[in-house]
This record gives sequence, structure tokens and C-alpha cells, in this order.
Amino acid sequence: MGTKNFTEKYVRDKDGWVKVSAKGNKFQMTAEQLLNHLLPAIAGVKPGLTWKVEYKPKGKSLSSGK
Repeated sequence: MGTKNFTEKYVRDKDGWVKVSAKGNKFQMTAEQLLNHLLPAIAGVKPGLTWKVEYKPKGKSLSSGK
């Protein structure tokens, strides 16, 4: 999710969801927090945001380095 100036990533990790900020900082979050971040963008409440969904097979987690 992002704009032309920044991009954030949300990935499923073995411990839950992780937000990776535009600067590369990682933040653990619950599923509820994830939805609170994504739903306004999907609903079009925040104009100018784009989002993309990519499938990553299991075993390719953020913390495992694969």
C-alpha cells in the first residue's frame, strides 16, 4: 500500500502480522490493527492510495530470510 512517494508492506509472519514501513522498520500488529490500516484504503476513504496483493507460498516468511 502506498502513494507515489512511499510504500508500506504488510506480511503474515509466524507470530502474526508485520508492517514494514517505507523506511524498513518492522512493527508487529494484530489482525484487527491490520484491518484498521487497510480498510480505509480499500474503501477509497483516503484518496491517492494504491494497494496490491501478492501471494507468497508458505515458508517464505519475513523473519526466516528466505
